[in-house]
Amino acid sequence: METRVAVVAIIVKNAEAVSALNELLHQYASRIIGRMGVPYHARGVSIISVAMDAPADEISALSGKLGRLAGVTAKTVYAPEDAL
Repeated sequence: METRVAVVAIIVKNAEAVSALNELLHQYASRIIGRMGVPYHARGVSIISVAMDAPADEISALSGKLGRLAGVTAKTVYAPEDAL
């Protein structure tokens, strides 16, 4: 199956959602290239970027599941197919 390279940008406003968020990321661990998290205390949010190499439907599924968590926003950016 063809895979895509993408970055999922996650903003966490609700600290109670972190456990569920981490569980979702664990489920997709084999597709995750790397992850970086930055707490932004001045605004009361955490900013997480997750780099992935996976089929587009798996990337979309993870992003959708993350976005359904209360207090969590997730958006995905895909690398151009012809750039790789």
